[in-house]
Amino acid sequence: MSGVEALFQPFTLGDLTLRNRIVMPAMTRHRSPDNVPGDDVGDYYERRAASAGLIVTEGTCVNHPAANAYEKVPFFYGEESLAGWKRVVDAVHSVGGRIMPQLWHTGSARHPGASPDPSVPAFTPSGLTQKLEPGCHEMTGRDIRDVIDAFAIAAADAVRLGFDGVEVHGAHGYLIDEFFWERSNRRTDHYGGSIANRARFAAEIVAAIRERVGPDFPIILRWSQWKQQDYRAQLVTDPASLEAFLDPLVAAGVDIFDCSTRRYYQPEFPGSDLNLAGWVKRLTGKPTITVGNVSLDSDFVSGNDTRVTFQAAKTGSLDNLLERLAADEFDLVAVGRALLANPDWADLVRTGRMAALKPFEKEMLRQLY
Repeated sequence: MSGVEALFQPFTLGDLTLRNRIVMPAMTRHRSPDNVPGDDVGDYYERRAASAGLIVTEGTCVNHPAANAYEKVPFFYGEESLAGWKRVVDAVHSVGGRIMPQLWHTGSARHPGASPDPSVPAFTPSGLTQKLEPGCHEMTGRDIRDVIDAFAIAAADAVRLGFDGVEVHGAHGYLIDEFFWERSNRRTDHYGGSIANRARFAAEIVAAIRERVGPDFPIILRWSQWKQQDYRAQLVTDPASLEAFLDPLVAAGVDIFDCSTRRYYQPEFPGSDLNLAGWVKRLTGKPTITVGNVSLDSDFVSGNDTRVTFQAAKTGSLDNLLERLAADEFDLVAVGRALLANPDWADLVRTGRMAALKPFEKEMLRQLY
């Protein structure tokens, strides 16, 4: 398979078929007043769904009092918000696209005064803040069950609204990821300790979703080694530990792993060129999504490597990506900033018009278009 052909092969998983291997990943936009996605949000996704294979929505909060941390992020509960999401689904389907909501609980990112109830503190596995200091509510067994139920109910609503699957946000230092990471999860019960125990919370969320949605509705889990508070963090440092982490998640019912890395082209472990998505696919046999600096020539963070700082970025080569995709290292490719800059990114790449791609500029984050 030569050129960009590999990127434009259909992808099928059960009853789900995507027109190509291009995924729009979740990118928080803060454009939903009163936490309701409006027509402009639908238009924004529709423009990209006209050519991308799959849209994963921005993070949308499940119905738990501590799930939200930010202004104008959409909720995935309540009559108005769900009606807004139904309009988004219909808009994407009208152009032949496929769409999944990213279900989200922000954990320690929540700050005092955040909606919907300013009196509710952040919930975390061990009561630690993002700086790994005491200051949050340490989750009880009842709290854990409540959050699991919130994710399961949201997934059932996704089925009812006509979504094509769901993605569970287990990355980047938010609640589920805080259970994964030994520095933020210091529990001594069966949700802490070993890497398999630390994966239990996510596995129980996935299993509860599977029970609600049935055997055929696709479930994606997004996860990452890096955290917002520590870009050099690692949950696992070798393939054996990775396998121990993944096994309970596979058993619970994950269909696709969305492996969030900052640079897709970097090997994950010494002695192999495989990236994180490549290793996950090798160990589980499950389809994977790769991401990180696709078709751009620079990273999205400042040089100090300590926090997200979106920078301008020009168009870069796709050669390495295409070679890896053709070699079946991973199955799907998430395109973030380049797709913000170019809603028709897929069409421009498919027709050989790479020179027409606009560079990403930070100002593009301030509007929906």
